[in-house]
Formats: sequence, C-alpha cells, structure tokens
Amino acid sequence: MINIRAMALMRGGKPLLQHTSLSIFPGHHVGLVGRNGTGKSSLFALLRGELQVEQGSCDLPSQWRIASVKQETPALQRSAIDYVLDGDTELRALEQRLAQAEADHDGVAIGALHDQLATISGYDAHARAASLLDGLGFSQEQINQPVAAFSGGWRMRLNLAQALIARADLLLLDEPTNHLDVDAIFWLEDWLKRFPGTLIVISHDRDFLDAVAEQIIHIDHQTATSYSGNYSSFERQLSERLAQQQAQFDKEQAQRKHLQAYIDRFRYKASKARQAQSRIKALERLTSAAPLLAESGFQFSFREPLALPNPLLTLARVQAGYGDKVVLRDIKFNLVPGSRIGLLGRNGAGKSTLVKLLAGELKAQAGVVELSSGVRLGYFAQHQLELLDVNASPLLHLQRLDEQASEQQLRDFIGGFGFSGDQALSQVGPMSGGEKARLVLALIVYQRPNLLLLDEPTNHLDSTMREALVYALQDYQGAMVIVSHDRHLLRTTVDEFYLVANQQVQPFAGDLDDYHDWLKQHVAQPLLTSAAQNASAPSRKDEKREAAQRRQALKPLKDALQKAEQTMTKHEQALAVVTAQLGDNDIYHADRKAQLTQLLAQQAQLQQQLEQAELVWMDAAEALQQAEAE
Repeated sequence: MINIRAMALMRGGKPLLQHTSLSIFPGHHVGLVGRNGTGKSSLFALLRGELQVEQGSCDLPSQWRIASVKQETPALQRSAIDYVLDGDTELRALEQRLAQAEADHDGVAIGALHDQLATISGYDAHARAASLLDGLGFSQEQINQPVAAFSGGWRMRLNLAQALIARADLLLLDEPTNHLDVDAIFWLEDWLKRFPGTLIVISHDRDFLDAVAEQIIHIDHQTATSYSGNYSSFERQLSERLAQQQAQFDKEQAQRKHLQAYIDRFRYKASKARQAQSRIKALERLTSAAPLLAESGFQFSFREPLALPNPLLTLARVQAGYGDKVVLRDIKFNLVPGSRIGLLGRNGAGKSTLVKLLAGELKAQAGVVELSSGVRLGYFAQHQLELLDVNASPLLHLQRLDEQASEQQLRDFIGGFGFSGDQALSQVGPMSGGEKARLVLALIVYQRPNLLLLDEPTNHLDSTMREALVYALQDYQGAMVIVSHDRHLLRTTVDEFYLVANQQVQPFAGDLDDYHDWLKQHVAQPLLTSAAQNASAPSRKDEKREAAQRRQALKPLKDALQKAEQTMTKHEQALAVVTAQLGDNDIYHADRKAQLTQLLAQQAQLQQQLEQAELVWMDAAEALQQAEAE
C-alpha cells in the first residue's frame, strides 16, 4: 500500500505539492491526471526513490519491485527481444548465476537455480517477450533486429515492453500511448486489465483511462485529490465540484450584496458610521478569503430556525456573580430575532459570566431573566468539548440527536464539518481540540437553534474552518451573542457591540477600532485610590523620590506596552501590503495561481499574528492600568 501523509514536494526550488495526503491500495489501477507542470512526473520520481519529500511522508513496501519506462534508449547492437528480456532483472540475475554454476560444475547449485527459474516462469520468458513485442506491433523479423535499427518511436515501444515484462509489484507508466497506434493501444488496454500488481499511469487519453483505471488522482493547486472510478466518473465528480464552487461564488456575491446594503444604509449615519467602515473592510476581505474556503472542504450553513419568538430573551435589573462575589450589576439586555451582538471588554471583566447567565448555566443573584417559550439555544463554550462522549463517534453523536434520520443524511451533514469516510466513525477521544470544536459546532448547527451563544468559538479552528463559520453566521437568521478575540469574525458577523466593564453591560457606540482607542484612553488615565486622595501632601523631596520609584516600577510595563504597539503596527503594515496585492485583479489569473496561494497563506498568517499581537497588547495594557491604580 502507498501511503502519502501531509506531504510537501519540491523540484528545482518550485513547490509542486503541499499538504497532500492519499492512499493507493495494492492491486489498484490508478490514473494520474493534471495539467503539465503540476508534478505528475515528479511524483513518479518520488516513488522511484529519486526525490525526497520536503515535509510529511511517502511510504510504500520496501520489498516492492518497481518498474517504469525508460525515457531514452541507446543505439545498441543487442537484439530487440534480448533488450526486452533485460527488463526482467531477476531472470537475468538467475541466468548469470546459472552460467557461473555450470562453469564451476556445481551440480547442487545448478539444480537449485533451475528450480528457481521454473518458479519465476523463466523458461517461458522468451515466449512472453515475443508476445509483448507482437502486441506492440513488432513483426517476427523485427524482434531479432538490433535496437539501433529502430527509430525513436519504436525504441520507446521497446522500453514499454521492457517495463511490462518486469513482473513488477508497482508499474509506473508515463504517457504509454504516445507512440502507439490504435491496435497497439487496444492490446495494451487488455494487457493492463489483467495486470495483477499496482498500476499508476499518467495519460491524457481519456478512453485509455476509462478502460484501465479504477481510481483517478487529480493534481491541481499543489495538491492531489483522489476520485473513485474511471476517467468519465472523475469528470462527473469534478463537474459537480466545480458547480459547488460556482454555487459558493454565487453565495459570496449574495454576501457582498448583504454587506454593501448595510454600508449604503449606515455610511452617513453618525451612530453607525464606524460599523459601516467595518463592513467595508469585511467586503474587501471577502474575495480573497473565498478561494481558500472553496478548496477547504468545510462548508455548512445554519438551517432556518423552527420558530423565532420575539423577544427571545429579556434581562431586567439582573445581578450576576459567583457565591457572594458580584461580577455584573443592573444588567438590562434584550435579544430579538436578528440581534447580532459582540461582547467587548478586558479579560475578567465578565463577558463569559454574561454568556453563562444567558445560557442558563449561571443563576441570577437578583433581577429577572425571562426566556421565551420556543427558544432553542445553541451554546458553544470551551468546556463543552470535555462533555463529548470520548467513546462515541461523530456519527453516533448525531444519531443520538436524531434517531429518525438515515445514516447517509447524517454522513452528508457531518461531512461539511470535515468528518468524512472513516473519520465519521472514529472515536472522539483521540481527536485534536480542533476536531472536537468542529464536532461541537456541528451538533449545535444540527439542532437548528434560534439563539446562538458563542464563547471563543475559534480557539481551536484553523483558518479555513473559521472562514466557513463566518459565512454560516452571516446567513444565520436567529439572534446571536459572540465573545471572540478573532476580529475578522467579529467585524464580519456582528452588527452591534456591548461593552462589559466596571460591573456594567452597556451598548458600545463604535466598532473594534473605537474599542482599541477606548482601551488606550483608559490605560492612559491612572486611577486614584481613595487612600491617595485623602492622604496629606507629602514633602516635595518625598514626592520626587516616590515618583522616581514609581517610574522605575512602571517602566518595564510601559516598555512592554510600547513593544506590543510596535509589533501590532508592523503586522498591520505588512497585512496592508498583502491585502493591496490581493486587490489586484491580475493576481487571480490562472498563470499566477502559485503567487495567489502564497499571498493567501501570508494573509492568513499575518491576520493570526496580528490577533496574537493585539492580545499581548491588551494584556500589557491591563497590567499597566492595574499597576498605575495601585
């Protein structure tokens, strides 16, 4: 069996394959297709041991005998049939050993070698070679002519015959029909159908592939995708995939229209102007993100809620906390269908406390929490990953939710979250955090919630799954409250923000840029304690000494804050350069796909780095504020 896992392959400094995983089972006949220059021949070189992977692995049984067609044939005086027999290296080795044993008059060795020749059908080798040459168009007179007497095309036929006689476990054929006429192609098809080993053939001849292939591997966009069936089956599957991509494009256009409508409506309204600016930024990102999502395999959407009661949830004069500790006071909060709220506030301010209160996991210390009849809650929090049944599969988790649905319906659904094939049946226990997060999201989506509460839903998700979540949330019809450090998620899915600070929950008049400014202003204003206000005025000398000590104590914190600001600025500038390049329509031409892929990867990396830098900045700002308040 050939196993390729997370492989990266380069040749001459050019990346050919990235993040490629596939399996080829013993005895399978595989067609390898793709445009010229995508890496098909390089993959053959890798299988022959002539290249090494840059990353990942490519494993095949060490005992396998590998045969492939030589690309050049020297002008030898050796007869055509002897040249073909040279392809059976085991036969030639036994013949040499037998000749030596006969020269040594070693009767025991001679007997053993004759037995070995019989085992590998060595006595039929000449007849098999003649049959191969006949099928490939050589006459009886030609098979005894020297190799040098044949033209280039006929020499390639000799190389093909030499590969076919090798009795290989793995046969690699690169465009074998190029130098054959129709009769020879028909013969070759019949011969390959009977070939018992593993076959991988590169060909642009669709009829030939239809006849000999039962699996197609398509190389495109630096990855290899496996399709079951022959070439015609592959074409149908690829057409369906392209149709899905077209549907994704149409969906993107609808999302663009939705964002543009928001921009047009609120661009000149003072209270919503900054939100409109955020939508403009989201619109700019939409085109560059779409290609990644189309290729990711992660695509899902929230089904329409069964009901949308209005209001969904109401909080009046609510106080929340833990035990005797009060975290939030006098909360007034209403959620109606279409509410799209993002919660802002420093770590520990009470954002997760509010979400737990809304989810019913935390009881109010005072006030009234009213949940309307018909509310179906979808709640995502990190601790829910631990509530999954570690011994159950993703499919079984879904089956427990809906015993009436067929297995195929549930498989189709869970496949949109990356659980396809055997993955849908794997136990949850060994899964990564990202896989568990995807499963929790899938379970939430399946239940058709009309109220979504998401507390850091992207923590374990990669960039493609995050983008899939963004698209799904943009079409969601219920109400949602989101806590997230993913600014792209907030900018593209939230319509209004609430600020959680100083034990209060209040509407925030602005967007994330305004929140950034708010943080800076509050860090810059040291808080005076009541003790400091009531203290008697110290002497000037004492004041200077204390001020110097305070400056020295605060210097590391201010330096850390300044360094974090510089890092943020650097990433913002780099991201602006990449975004500008992605705004160039020429970058989406077919001949610049490699550059586009690189830019998209840089964009995703820079966005992640910027998010991490902002988290560092926020932590530094909070530490400085606390130190100045002491």
